[in-house]
Amino acid sequence: MSPLSKMDRRRFLLTSAAAATSLRALAQSPAPQTAKLTLHHDQTGPTIPANFIGLSYETQQLSNPDFFSPHNTGLIAQFRALAPNGVLRIGGNTSDVGWWKPTPTSTQPPLPANVTLHTPAGEKSPMDLAYAVTPQAVINLHHFLEATGWTCLYGINLGSSTPARAAEEAKFVAKTLGFAHQGGKLEYFQLGNEADGFPSRFRLKETWNAEAYLDDWLTAAKAVREAVPDARFGMPDVASKTAWFPTIADKLAAIGKESEIAALSHHYYFTGPPSNPKATLDNLLKTDPRVARDGEIARAAAEKLHTKFRMTEGNTCYRGGKPGMSDVFGASLWAADYCLQLASLGYAGVNLHGGDGKAVADSLGGRLPGDDLVTDDPATHPHPYYTPIAHIGDKYLLEPVAYGMMFANKFSGATIIPIDFDHGSVNATAYAAKYPAGHTQVAIINKDEHAEISLTLDGFKSACEHVLSAPSLTSAQVDFDHFNELSNFTFTKPEMAAAKSKKISPNCTTESAGKLTLTVPAATAILFTLT
Repeated sequence: MSPLSKMDRRRFLLTSAAAATSLRALAQSPAPQTAKLTLHHDQTGPTIPANFIGLSYETQQLSNPDFFSPHNTGLIAQFRALAPNGVLRIGGNTSDVGWWKPTPTSTQPPLPANVTLHTPAGEKSPMDLAYAVTPQAVINLHHFLEATGWTCLYGINLGSSTPARAAEEAKFVAKTLGFAHQGGKLEYFQLGNEADGFPSRFRLKETWNAEAYLDDWLTAAKAVREAVPDARFGMPDVASKTAWFPTIADKLAAIGKESEIAALSHHYYFTGPPSNPKATLDNLLKTDPRVARDGEIARAAAEKLHTKFRMTEGNTCYRGGKPGMSDVFGASLWAADYCLQLASLGYAGVNLHGGDGKAVADSLGGRLPGDDLVTDDPATHPHPYYTPIAHIGDKYLLEPVAYGMMFANKFSGATIIPIDFDHGSVNATAYAAKYPAGHTQVAIINKDEHAEISLTLDGFKSACEHVLSAPSLTSAQVDFDHFNELSNFTFTKPEMAAAKSKKISPNCTTESAGKLTLTVPAATAILFTLT
């Protein structure tokens, strides 16, 4: 077992009582329900990029040059553990209140004339949270990316800045990071964050729509391209209005701007805020029809521009996540399923949001609403609650969402194979993909809290390689284990510890005739290779 296969034990004791209760319940669970899986090897779907998995951080993190820095070895280690070559997206609400400080004596510039400030109820004014980004922060970011093997999407202020300032910052960033297609670290720029929400902070509601946004964006993009002729962009980075995509794609295609658009982008949070009664684990683990709907809209618009599409910011619950939902094992299963669903829909990548609690709190007007729902020791929860990598004390720790992302990342570089998966009444999903070397990987994600599933595949041998599990859906302890051997042992949750101690694959059986039989326990995801 890898030393990264288990979460830090700081939270294990807090969940032991709940784990014992869960194991007793699972010991009395009914017989597994039979499922049927058919792989269509004669058909192919999208190929998943090697850098599919990514993280999203607030631009405000750059106000501390030591955060994304070669000296922040703890954070570097967790980035590398999560994915060997991911994509860091820098943006969020704070990207539209930051200002470029090119010299130590530079002062904060005034707001441009087209900005009409609004302050949402209960929040600080957007400009009360303004901060500076310095050249040193960008230089350190470059070294951080080199140390991690990652590239980045770099967000620049559109909401409260000017095209000239955007161009000045972009010029330094491009020169320092270099473009990824030329061996550098910058994938592309993003101008503005969640522009469909600008009427709540920076623009007049009566006159703001997709066309008005595009006018502002084209002016800023033109200035950036004059300063950086090779610049390319991800846009519109909407919070929810994917309905903007057809309008924007048609207009950009009509004026011949296709070559400048590296990707169409949008965000996705399952629900929110944390106080929303719909923000429950049970609801989170159900299939959300919005995912496929938004994917089809994004795909169609991207095809018009001959470009890619990406989910650049999202997570379980907006406004910082919900304790007991976003920071527990159920979120691991959600992340694994969500990332693989996006891959199967043809997305170029996914960036789940996180970072330090202060930066995310400032992006929300100064506080995390989830703090109002904590009834135990706040130190046992990551801040923000949904972050894939938590910063607690002097340590950086992988959180539940990260383990789901790591599970999904095992498909990077493979080509999706269409499947038929009949799982009856069990809440489960499955994905399959073929690698250039010829082998096929299958993932089965059983999100059902109580029901096990079993299935048989004829004509295959298998090595059951990875198991994502926990004592319960609400556990803060997550196991992500790698097995190298086969066994005739089929297990249920109470026997998990014994199976793992033997270093065997607990739920895959290959008979001599090439018939593969496997059982997937409740609240467990497995990934296996077919040969």
